[in-house]
Amino acid sequence: MESRVLSYGATATTVAGGIPRLTKPAARLNTVAVSFPARLNADGGNLVCGRQLRPSLLLNLDHSSASAVPLLTSTAKRDVLKPCSATASDSAGDAAPVGFLAKYPFLTTGFFFFMWYFLNVIFNILNKKIYNYFPYPYFVSVIHLAVGVVYCLGSWSVGLPKRAPIDSNLLKLLIPVAVCHALGHVTSNVSFAAVAVSFTHTIKALEPFFNASASQFILGQSIPITLWLSLLPVVLGVSMASLTELSFNWLGFISAMISNISFTYRSIYSKKAMTTMDSTNLYAYISIIALFVCIPPAIILEGPQLLKHGFSDAIAKVGMTKFVSDLFWVGMFYHLYNQLATNTLERVAPLTHAVGNVLKRVFVIGFSIIIFGNKISTQTAIGTSIAIAGVAIYSVVKAKIEEEKRNPKTA
Repeated sequence: MESRVLSYGATATTVAGGIPRLTKPAARLNTVAVSFPARLNADGGNLVCGRQLRPSLLLNLDHSSASAVPLLTSTAKRDVLKPCSATASDSAGDAAPVGFLAKYPFLTTGFFFFMWYFLNVIFNILNKKIYNYFPYPYFVSVIHLAVGVVYCLGSWSVGLPKRAPIDSNLLKLLIPVAVCHALGHVTSNVSFAAVAVSFTHTIKALEPFFNASASQFILGQSIPITLWLSLLPVVLGVSMASLTELSFNWLGFISAMISNISFTYRSIYSKKAMTTMDSTNLYAYISIIALFVCIPPAIILEGPQLLKHGFSDAIAKVGMTKFVSDLFWVGMFYHLYNQLATNTLERVAPLTHAVGNVLKRVFVIGFSIIIFGNKISTQTAIGTSIAIAGVAIYSVVKAKIEEEKRNPKTA
């Protein structure tokens, strides 16, 4: 690396070859040793050995002629060469020490996955337990969203995060997304209340099939044949599980299918509503709109029964304190697991997230069978396994196709 000495008050002579040489004067020199050429940074100053020179010095500094620089007194030098605060790009030696989590980011990512799975499993178990003594899925769906909305409003009030502004144009784009989100959420809860949790999640494994169908026949996108073939095990597995599911009933089955369709349309409208707003604020606004969508059907369909005997029966079975706390915590777990799922997606590649989403469904199905002691037939177990394996294959194939689209191979 080039080394240069900036001397003040020195005289220049020329040696053979036209190379200038500095001669030492009789007086004491004031020099600044530089281990590399001075370079201009974004603020207009020069960085020399990790120090930023003031503009007043740069105005008098001419590298082509040493004699053009006036001799600086010791007082003037201290004033002019007073170091400024170092910037982040000053030097590698001045960089802040790397923290433990920054050094091992996979630990943070693993923690996000663990919390996503944990919160989702707890939500499904607690949600089903509530339905065992309070079978009102429309009202419970309202509670899920209401607790999440209160959480979001509280977070906005303290600036974590800062509330993003919204206008009428963005509101028009988000309303269809929120309506589909509300419909999918309510019908999922209707299915959870009607059949075993494991069976509902088996039916919801068909969601990729509906997404592919909507992309092909509604959005007009070309779906590769490999993607369609990967969906065959999903359809076969769900069909096998449904035929011999001991808790099967048409209300639970149809509700889960409507949920799949609703979430498919939510994905379609979400693509049209792409915005620069961060995911936390976006999900908060969708939750608020969805809450207003869910309240009317809950009042119309379940209001009279709730006032007549719904609340009183639940309180008589478990007590007021447990009833209220169960509703609060199920809503909190619902909001947090959805938020953690979004945060996890932002930290990993699509393929990793796709595989993780499949494993989450396996965890939920497995834990629900253990906790509730649901008896399943051998054919149901085989069908569920085939369906989950099909979803895993589909997720891997789709993620690889999307990765190839983003990073096309160059010739």
